[in-house]
Amino acid sequence: MAILPCGSTRVNWWGVQSQVVIRNSVTSKWSTSSDMRLASQSSTLFSQKSLNPLFGSLSYNSSASKRGARFIVRADRDYYLVLGVSKNASKSEIKSAYRKLARSYHPDVNKEPGAEQKFKEISNAYEVLSDDEKRSIYDKYGEAGLKGGGSGVGDFSNPFDLFESLFGGMGGMGMGGRGFGNRATEGEDQIYNLVLNFKDAVFGVEKEIDITRLDSCSTCDGSGAKPGTKATKCTTCGGQGQVVSSARTPLGVFQQVMTCSACGGTGEIATPCNTCNGDGRVRKSKRISLKVPAGVDSGSRLRVRSEGNAGQRGGPPGDLFVIIDVLADSVLKRDDTNILYTCKVSYVDAILGTTVKVPTVDGMVDLKIPSGTQPGTTLVMAKKGVPLLNRNNMRGDQLVKVQVEIPKRVSGEERKLIEELAELSKAKAPNGRR
Repeated sequence: MAILPCGSTRVNWWGVQSQVVIRNSVTSKWSTSSDMRLASQSSTLFSQKSLNPLFGSLSYNSSASKRGARFIVRADRDYYLVLGVSKNASKSEIKSAYRKLARSYHPDVNKEPGAEQKFKEISNAYEVLSDDEKRSIYDKYGEAGLKGGGSGVGDFSNPFDLFESLFGGMGGMGMGGRGFGNRATEGEDQIYNLVLNFKDAVFGVEKEIDITRLDSCSTCDGSGAKPGTKATKCTTCGGQGQVVSSARTPLGVFQQVMTCSACGGTGEIATPCNTCNGDGRVRKSKRISLKVPAGVDSGSRLRVRSEGNAGQRGGPPGDLFVIIDVLADSVLKRDDTNILYTCKVSYVDAILGTTVKVPTVDGMVDLKIPSGTQPGTTLVMAKKGVPLLNRNNMRGDQLVKVQVEIPKRVSGEERKLIEELAELSKAKAPNGRR
């Protein structure tokens, strides 16, 4: 607990840890007054006499002017605010709020800086507010009452154990284990980017791909320990992988949970394997066969189970996620399951009608252009598009947009014929109009 000089005249709440500050703003020397009061988080007042052990160690000028003395109290963290519930929230509301926040801030899901610390705060808040006895003490005396009782009320459990007790382990959430203590840890997922040509993406393909991943170390069989040696329980943390440091203050016992520096959080002490340097895994290359289904597109993600990094201490391997990137075709365009193509025809063919050969993913196909086709008309070639993903018996269409070409220059003979056609058209028009 830090005691720092400050000249503010009001009680402020920062929501961190209790910090009590006294300073004379006139003489800038420490002073005290028998009628000063300290406000707790629940607005309970304590007389200054109850704080004599705190201020007795401070040297101050008792003859200093009392009117300049100031108190600033930094309150304990508001557990109700941490969980986002009201102070009269029911147990079910508190549990629901915790589950929602814990899923969002669990370090295996949220990689943002500070997520793990936020997760621990959420867990501590839930542990207190879900327990009737702890909640009652907290409501009356704040966090200092929990930590100062000396009865173990303020001893917080491992936040990840609390999480697993509610969610039934990490497997149900599709997240890797934390690996606290000597627990098995799931391997990390791997990502591989695969580039396909246009037709391979449409019809599917089988590919051989080379990946690099962490495999179990054959020297130590994945234990991380040097062969011939045996890992022993860390005596510093008792095999928990974490240590709790406590500091007693006049306002109670303050505790801090830290990763054990002796074992690095594993809970065990062992001579590391020379091959894997104690990790239990080594990086290796592997070739695997991958079947890409028909209908994939850029951004499609294929999951290959158990082809990610190996787990630690017997944990299951992670998965391999293959991200698809499809190269564009120079002629055909894709719109979901439809193929787009633009067909150019002469104005004569548009008037008289014709049959043209059109490229498709199945090869060249004849397409009939009806007589009188207007510029911009779209013709549908049924079931010449992309198969639906995982439903190969269903396909999209190929949409052919007709572009009528009007020549900028014509020969004399062509011009004569067109003029004759114009005269015929004029004669057919009512009242001589075109």
